[in-house]
Amino acid sequence: MCLQDVNALSPAQFVETFGSIYEHSPWVAEAAVTQRPFASLQQMQLVFSQAVQQAPESQKLALVRAHPELGHRMGIDPDLSAESTQEQGSAGLDRLSPTEYKQLRELNDAYHKKFGMPFVICVRKATKAIILEALEQRLTSSFTIELAEALKQIDAIAALRLQDKVQA
Repeated sequence: MCLQDVNALSPAQFVETFGSIYEHSPWVAEAAVTQRPFASLQQMQLVFSQAVQQAPESQKLALVRAHPELGHRMGIDPDLSAESTQEQGSAGLDRLSPTEYKQLRELNDAYHKKFGMPFVICVRKATKAIILEALEQRLTSSFTIELAEALKQIDAIAALRLQDKVQA
């Protein structure tokens, strides 16, 4: 789909097409549609990101919580979107050894207990080793810093998903 086509979509079509860019959060696309026409893919990405940044903290936290925990085995998490399944697979998270799965499970549990949200990282830009290392490092952070980092990672995920859907 090219930008001209994006700009020609009805608001309902736009939300239907781009509502999954931010995991289970079509409200981001609903906010972005009002900012059309988009002159470039970069502007479109910025508008989506700004919609998130302008949201109240409770909505930002709900966005982070809408993301799945990493390393869920296929078929265990019925809410795992097709995009998340593919992205986690690209980082090898669908092929964890029993030891890796146990380590990731323990780190995810500790992270969720400390911050009340899942650990989010743009897995398409990472390997299993990088993900595990980042998870261990980010466990030492504060809630405020982690919420900001999670939103930064979510923007990176969304930017890649937009690139997949829109030709510049």
